[in-house]
Amino acid sequence: MTTLDESQLVDLYRRMTRIRHFEERVAALKATGELPGAVHIYIGQEAVAAGVCGALSVDDYITSTHRGHGHILAKDGQIDRCMAELFGKRDGYCKGKGGSMHIADPGLGIIGANGIVGAGLPIATGAALSSVQRSSGQVAVAFFGDGASTHGTFHESLNLATVWSLPVIFVCENNGISQLTPTSEVAALGGVAQHGAAYGIPGVTVDGNDVVAVHETTRTAVERARAGEGPSLIEAVTFRIHNHSEGLETIIGDIRDHDEIDQWRARDPLTLHRRTLEKAGIEASILEELDQSVAAEVEAAIEFARNSPYPDPDDAYSDVWAGEVRSAAFWGVR
Repeated sequence: MTTLDESQLVDLYRRMTRIRHFEERVAALKATGELPGAVHIYIGQEAVAAGVCGALSVDDYITSTHRGHGHILAKDGQIDRCMAELFGKRDGYCKGKGGSMHIADPGLGIIGANGIVGAGLPIATGAALSSVQRSSGQVAVAFFGDGASTHGTFHESLNLATVWSLPVIFVCENNGISQLTPTSEVAALGGVAQHGAAYGIPGVTVDGNDVVAVHETTRTAVERARAGEGPSLIEAVTFRIHNHSEGLETIIGDIRDHDEIDQWRARDPLTLHRRTLEKAGIEASILEELDQSVAAEVEAAIEFARNSPYPDPDDAYSDVWAGEVRSAAFWGVR
């Protein structure tokens, strides 16, 4: 039984729908060769990003991963600027210089996606420390995959966050596979949430395809963090429907069991939540209208991206140096 009202339930569906439509079109554009670079699709995991970000304030921080489009959109990032960045265009979030794996929007608390496994954990921990030092009341969330739980940054971040009682929430999206390696073959413990006990913090496992369960679990962790009670660890068990990255199937195929993929397709997070909405008495026409609106927004974003110019080569060294331009000369850059 949930305490969420109808508007909150619909908002969670909206966040997931933004991700689904965006990712479906991105996958199609990548397949035709229109999108450059590597692309990692979030389809199947929408409930995690939507449930977590739906429990945050606009100025709360998140750090993202190489599979980060869902996090950005769930935090209400702009679809057109996200799409333009994937196209490598100047009107993108990073002016076309970052691409799929490096989108950031400090104004929304999105302090960076990261292609390095586990790299967002210490960054979120640092953001939480800054929140304490400034008495801002902000909470930081670090999204990471199950593969990152075997990295030193995971343990170092949990340790410092506990020692300093920081307002940070570590959210593991456990999709059971680290790129191409089943996590069970390389991780000593059966579940990531168990690590919480080693640091004396709550470690909670939740159904990562149930957006309401993810949201309510996160809300509890957020309340705890804002009250000065320290960090929490959430393990959301989920599944990515697509391969590790788009195009990989043409090289090595998909090594996962096809029956397992079909079983997870049957537990599609959007389908599950639509059933919840139906039980809550929300008319299907409202959801269909929302679907159509988001689909149109995504198509408009594609046209925006296509019409955006590419970055000027002369801007290669802009937005790189934190100090004055002369600091570049120290490194021999002309």
